[in-house]
Amino acid sequence: MAGQPRPALRAGDGPFPDARAGPVTGKGPALSSRRVLAIAGPIVLSNATIPLLGAVDTGVIGRMGAAAPIGAVGVGAVILSALYWIFGFLRMGTSGLVAQSRGAGEQAQAGAHLVRALALGLGAGAVLVALQGPLLAAAFRLAPASAEVEALARQYLGLRIWGAPLTIGMYALTGWMIAAERTRAILAVQLLVNVVNIALDLWLVLGLGLGVRGVAAATLAAETCGFALALWLARGALREGAAAGGLWARGALGRMAGVNADIMIRSVLLQGSFTTFVFLGAGQGDVTLAANQVLMQFLQITAYALDGFAFAAESLVGQAVGAQRPDAVRRAAVLTGLWGAAGAVLLAGVFAAAGGAIIDLLTSAEAVRQAARLHLPWLVLAPLVGVAAWMLDGIFIGATRTREMRRAMALSVALYAGALAVLPRLFGNDGLWAALMVLNAARGAAMAALYPRVERAAA
Repeated sequence: MAGQPRPALRAGDGPFPDARAGPVTGKGPALSSRRVLAIAGPIVLSNATIPLLGAVDTGVIGRMGAAAPIGAVGVGAVILSALYWIFGFLRMGTSGLVAQSRGAGEQAQAGAHLVRALALGLGAGAVLVALQGPLLAAAFRLAPASAEVEALARQYLGLRIWGAPLTIGMYALTGWMIAAERTRAILAVQLLVNVVNIALDLWLVLGLGLGVRGVAAATLAAETCGFALALWLARGALREGAAAGGLWARGALGRMAGVNADIMIRSVLLQGSFTTFVFLGAGQGDVTLAANQVLMQFLQITAYALDGFAFAAESLVGQAVGAQRPDAVRRAAVLTGLWGAAGAVLLAGVFAAAGGAIIDLLTSAEAVRQAARLHLPWLVLAPLVGVAAWMLDGIFIGATRTREMRRAMALSVALYAGALAVLPRLFGNDGLWAALMVLNAARGAAMAALYPRVERAAA
């Protein structure tokens, strides 16, 4: 752990080429752009395949020739996404803790972090399965649908909910794979999920005519296959972790709980900010609401593209902190930050040059197209304004400086609330987008001011 003395090593030992602290773990690759891209590339490719599943589900169910099944799958997917999103902290917390243990050469403890997180994920999923009745009832009260759509959505959710332990447990496995720099494994898992899901969609829905139940069964089977592959890929770490001493020690559990609680609070604040943005946009009319929804897809693209570099920061910064190497922390932060900035500039250029064409692909409503084009400059600006926040998130997660993340988010949300109170009244929807830029700029600035604590954590 940071701050504890460690035996000296030979140059070249440890996860960094001249590591001077931590148990001998063997020669590791240099901190270089090549290493950053080796981590980031598979993540970007994996993320690029994610929208394909939703498109195939919608396309297959759409062949039934009725609106209700499409609405049912959409409503069901949104409900599950909202439930699962609560546990997203498990991926981030696991990544930082495992990376630090790997940096310190404590492979058994890295495995122990995975075992604990996986147990939490499986247990949380089991609770969702057990409470599915009241949870789904509450969800339909919050998002009412027609009787036909609700009945079909309940069929869909009645099958999909059984995958909750696997989906939430997968967060832990993904965090471990990121920390272990095994992002090609993440790509392999995602590709397997895609292939199984698409094949079963075609067979169960178009071939056997099972409708909404067929879509749900296909997704559940795909999730099961992906989870099984991820378990097999992590089998060595799971064996080491299960055999590690102090697996359920109060101190280890307390640290995991503290890290994950901070991330969860930070994530709730962030999600609440985006939800507020959507609600305030709705108050400006249906066309503005639809245009904002189209433009939010540009933010989704940005997040998918920059995730790879942020994940690289989680792994490399976490290992540097575990190895007690402030210089390696700085180099990892600079390298991943430069690649993230390059990605942001590229995205801004693509949005500037092809944003209109992307909007036309996303909607055929001419009024919505015109409104979206009017506000497109904000989306050209968004990657440039937000890249610091995205990359510093990865840096702070790797260093497990989650309390600072939480505080920076709270301050940023307060500034965002102030901007929302003023700017939309003065400038309408432009003011709303400007307030969102304030949120992301404030997040980046607040974490940048706190960054020295990351390096101090490695001293």
